[in-house]
Amino acid sequence: MKIAILPGDGIGPEIVAEAVKVLRALALPLEMETAPVGGAAYEAAGHPLPEATLRLAQQADAVLFGAVGDWKFDTLPRPLRPEQAILGLRQALGLFANFRPAICYPQLTHASSLKPELVAGLDILIIRELTGDIYFGQPRGRRSAPDGAFAGAEEAFDTMRYSRPEIERIARVAFEAARQRRGKVTSVDKANVLETFQFWKDIVTEVHRDYPDVELEHMYVDNAAMQLVKAPKKFDVVVTGNMFGDILSDEAAMLTGSIGMLPSASLNERGQGLYEPSHGSAPDIAGKGIANPLATILSAAMMLRFSLQQPEAAERIEAAVQKVLADGLRTADIASEGCTIVGTAAMGDAVVRALR
Repeated sequence: MKIAILPGDGIGPEIVAEAVKVLRALALPLEMETAPVGGAAYEAAGHPLPEATLRLAQQADAVLFGAVGDWKFDTLPRPLRPEQAILGLRQALGLFANFRPAICYPQLTHASSLKPELVAGLDILIIRELTGDIYFGQPRGRRSAPDGAFAGAEEAFDTMRYSRPEIERIARVAFEAARQRRGKVTSVDKANVLETFQFWKDIVTEVHRDYPDVELEHMYVDNAAMQLVKAPKKFDVVVTGNMFGDILSDEAAMLTGSIGMLPSASLNERGQGLYEPSHGSAPDIAGKGIANPLATILSAAMMLRFSLQQPEAAERIEAAVQKVLADGLRTADIASEGCTIVGTAAMGDAVVRALR
């Protein structure tokens, strides 16, 4: 089982190191190889996704990814910015389905921004289509300078597009996932305004005919954003487009107490996947040893389950995380009264001890 380790920028190397520590503690036959990505790769090789890094990712069974981005790279031309690495990996690997579970652990109900009774027992799965929509529409803008700057420009635009096969396959992923959960899919769109999402709504409705055992509801994205903070436990599986999914999954993150608790998986049709925490590179706390590594550790558990066919090992990691939380250990982002605040490495060590 070969894993490409791409730590990236900011807190990426710190949190990935803890996930690797946990994976090694499982004593599984894992081959792990590290390569630069994002701003670190630009500094080392002049591009955020060097050919060697891309080749490693393509040859691996799975990719464990940290985070990319740093303010010091904001002046680079857009094609060379760190964030282009993750877009490039999604396209090159065909990663079309993004799974973002939002689970509120019992020990963290008071860390949520909502009242405990609204989030106790929360378990939502947001499935975001990842390779279409406005992020990949063409053309992507009108630029007045060769470096991609917009100084003096009169307009900029991005096109929103989806094809029938793209919507059909993500809808099927959502309905199949719901069959393994509580049997309900909420498809989020903006069909009252956007032709693209009337198209989305119609096709999801067509696909639903093959899944009569799964309940389907359609919801406009503005209402979905409101319902996530009003009555989040009404949702089971939420499926939506690239941009709406990006926004709603970050909103859902705060229901769990911290975005530092949210793992994610991006899968292609072969089951190969890229696994990363839902949060960013947080350059303001990089190097301080205070970042929460649990989202990355839980992403490693998702990797074991979805791409490496090691469900028992995934369950062991998830149980170890729950034990650490039950023991009262917290990083600063999920701290509460009476808990013990620990740093990044100490939290990783605690998960390893719980595993053993």
